[in-house]
Amino acid sequence: MLLVSKVLCTDGSGYWSEMSKNVPVTGLDIGYINEDDTFGELRVYFDTNAWDVDNDGLIYTDNLFLHELKHFLVSLSLAGDDVGYSEQGMQGDDYVSLDVGSDFIKSFQALAHK
Repeated sequence: MLLVSKVLCTDGSGYWSEMSKNVPVTGLDIGYINEDDTFGELRVYFDTNAWDVDNDGLIYTDNLFLHELKHFLVSLSLAGDDVGYSEQGMQGDDYVSLDVGSDFIKSFQALAHK
């Protein structure tokens, strides 16, 4: 896992939450990669003291969060344009699940091996 410290915001535009608030992001991890390294799952972990899915809902599908996340990933030299929300059933209590492609996987693996 890549430990990070970044605050991203939600704007309440998601299907599962109308909350607009700051979300401290604490880590990035690849939860799954297929055999061909062409598809995987990125898990973006957040501080559950600041965002509680039972009270706040799922961050999943929030437009501002995804926009800010992509910019943050690019600032880390990761392929942020190769990231999009996965499905609702993939979301966790302490992370947002996103689909990633081969460009992101390669950039994440390169960063992890530095």
